[in-house]
Amino acid sequence: MTEAAAGRGRVRWLMIWLIFVVSAVSYLDRTNISIAAQHIREEFAITQVQLGTVLTAFILGYALAQPIAGRLADRFGAFRVIAWGIVWWSVLTAVTASVPSAFGGAFALMIVVRVLLGIGESVIYPASNRLVANWIPPHERGLANGLIFAGVGFGAGVAPPLITFIMLADGWRAAFWMSALIGLVVLAVWLWLARERPGMHRFIRQPELEYIETSLGQGKAAAGAPAAPPLSWGEIFGNRHVALLTLSYFCFGYTVFIFFTWFFTYLSTVRDLDLKSSGLYGMLPFIAMSVACAFGGWASDKLAARYGKRIGRCGPAAVGMALSALCVALATQVVDARLAAVVLALGSGSIYLSQSAFWTLSADMGKSSAGTLSGVMNMGCQLGGAAVAQITPIIAESYGWTASFLVAAGAALVGATCWVLIDPHAELVPGAPAEAV
Repeated sequence: MTEAAAGRGRVRWLMIWLIFVVSAVSYLDRTNISIAAQHIREEFAITQVQLGTVLTAFILGYALAQPIAGRLADRFGAFRVIAWGIVWWSVLTAVTASVPSAFGGAFALMIVVRVLLGIGESVIYPASNRLVANWIPPHERGLANGLIFAGVGFGAGVAPPLITFIMLADGWRAAFWMSALIGLVVLAVWLWLARERPGMHRFIRQPELEYIETSLGQGKAAAGAPAAPPLSWGEIFGNRHVALLTLSYFCFGYTVFIFFTWFFTYLSTVRDLDLKSSGLYGMLPFIAMSVACAFGGWASDKLAARYGKRIGRCGPAAVGMALSALCVALATQVVDARLAAVVLALGSGSIYLSQSAFWTLSADMGKSSAGTLSGVMNMGCQLGGAAVAQITPIIAESYGWTASFLVAAGAALVGATCWVLIDPHAELVPGAPAEAV
């Protein structure tokens, strides 16, 4: 950071780190069930396919609520929506641990609880993208989104050793209660330090405020301009580039969620690693995600500044998804379980090189409707996750686990192809003719 940049202040980056922490906790709360999956399956006496239904329930609730979550963030403010979301998902995480296995309708109740938990967590990323649009100049958004989504890998990476440690000592229910408590602690920090807009933050300096407002076109010249009307649903769903972005993110979700839902089970039951080894090697994909996500965002900003958005935004996304397809496919041919876990981790890291590009472009395209547009896009990702959670055990039982991972590799390749067709300069303007699908 230059001396001038340091003198401006760094409150906008404090906001990004706060979102990083919220992101990490949200993924701790959603991945704990995949780590405890075999214990839950045994206690509730359910099949592997029924377990897949429980995992899918969360993702469906999360996915289908995405567009509405984004609209709520645009309408009521992302700061407030995230705060309520943390309360919601912390309470539902504790409720998950309270479902009695002896209850006759326990399986159905678990599905309902997981759907509601998914709805609560649905607000985090559309609302975060709205905050990025409020706080971060366009040329810094690659790194900002890279850091935010590094929280995904951090939270999911911390989850295996933390949850297994608590499970071995006190059982899986205690691990869920601890996850809920962590969420409430983070809520207190969020209410203390986060704010909706730069001008509302008590710690921001005038030079940084002016820098942000000038970069976003919100300076004195724009002070008297009327607020832009929100994009209509038709303008969003009918745009070709939004459709391509959403399709690519569906493929991203299909590939990535095999790690969030079935990777731990794969290591422990298919590759025959014990619980401690599975917890250790289960961290690797998520560590790779964190590192690659932050690096990909930083590299994207640098490349975009030098070569333009086509190279800077679309390039890392296409290359990252293509590399992921290659690594995931190669891992199925590796005999040694530990080496296979490492190669799969390279695949998860590679695909996360693309993560910041999705969210940076959706913020650039949507502007004042960034929350809504990114919610639509993220719905595609989560539907991909729902598909892989439900389909993977079916494919595995019929054709083997190698086939399950090869399908995920194919999805990543389709997602990479979409990036070749996306125009990174496209913007959606309310009332303007849309580029039809």
